[in-house]
Amino acid sequence: MAFFREQDAISGKYAKAYATIDGRVLELFYAKSLESTIEKNKVDVPVLGKTNTPQRSAGWVGTGTMTVYYVSSVFRQLMRKYIQTGEDFWFDLMVTNEQPGSSTGKQTAMLIGCNVDSVVAAQFDATSDDMLEEEIPFTFHDYDIQDQFSEITGR
Repeated sequence: MAFFREQDAISGKYAKAYATIDGRVLELFYAKSLESTIEKNKVDVPVLGKTNTPQRSAGWVGTGTMTVYYVSSVFRQLMRKYIQTGEDFWFDLMVTNEQPGSSTGKQTAMLIGCNVDSVVAAQFDATSDDMLEEEIPFTFHDYDIQDQFSEITGR
């Protein structure tokens, strides 16, 4: 009987994230968390003689949210440029997960053609001891896995 080895679990604290914006690669060391989702769009396919309504895939949409410490103006500046010129902006996000000592190896995922939905224009909270942070929702139009986790066998 195989069991999952606790040393193979991946901690998100060891992740690395990079944004490629206008050819510049920026390490997102001020990011706290990131989650991206690929959701299939499905359509109903009614079939004569069946009481259920089967569905089939008809595309997909990629969405995500990145939470960062409120210490960088990069995305605010890009949004400002969009407001002033109407020129939208896209960028790529690369996320690598790798746990030292784990036999899982590493996974590097690319979120391609990311487009920010909204940014915080300005903020403060004089009543809180917490550090300022912001959530940046985005969409993406392509996806790739450059490195994939090794198959684990348990013990």
